[in-house]
Amino acid sequence: MYAIVKTGGKQYKVMQNSVFDVEKIEAEPGSTIELSEVLLISDGGSVRVGSPTVTGASVTATVVETSKGRKVNGFTYKPTKTIQRHYGHRQWHTRLRVTKIEA
Repeated sequence: MYAIVKTGGKQYKVMQNSVFDVEKIEAEPGSTIELSEVLLISDGGSVRVGSPTVTGASVTATVVETSKGRKVNGFTYKPTKTIQRHYGHRQWHTRLRVTKIEA
């Protein structure tokens, strides 16, 4: 059984006990959250597709940790003005473990 959920503007394919990273969610490690925007549920041979979401479906997940992702380095350069600028960015992510998928 798997489901496709939407959170943080992105879609994720999740299964029972799978671990995945999403955009930062304000929650303590060990707490449970419910993802109610379920776009699709597949249970073996049957597939339920929502329009836009499946009614009555939800995915319950436990927060494992909140941490920063890898560093993205950037560089801008304008040759005529001798302007150079270096910058870096690390995005916050929340790691979730799926505990239950309800149809």
